[in-house]
Amino acid sequence: MDRVPILKLGDLLIVSIQVDLDDQSVLVLQEDLAAAVVSRGAKGVIIDISAVEIVDSFTGRMLATIAAMCRMLDAHAVVVGMRPAVAITLVELGLSLGGVRTALDLEKGVALLNHVGGTAR
Repeated sequence: MDRVPILKLGDLLIVSIQVDLDDQSVLVLQEDLAAAVVSRGAKGVIIDISAVEIVDSFTGRMLATIAAMCRMLDAHAVVVGMRPAVAITLVELGLSLGGVRTALDLEKGVALLNHVGGTAR
């Protein structure tokens, strides 16, 4: 099983999801990300889903769970790169992703985290 890479940029972590994740991969990602937030002292996490073309309720719950986990570890999370079709599907599934901040792209995600958390200078 390939692990999703977690990159560090200042006090931000960037997670770029490039493949469809199964249940086991998501659990590993959540564990890896929680450990990285703590060990690296991250104040923000960017989850890039620009390569994700199809979502289901599992994917939506995964994003909400990761964002909640980050909040509990004193880090802000933002999902970037959501395609219009993905947004439409999530709404149709009734998944509003409450509490999950979003931005159109990586640059705007970094700017948002700088604004809300004073991170990544």
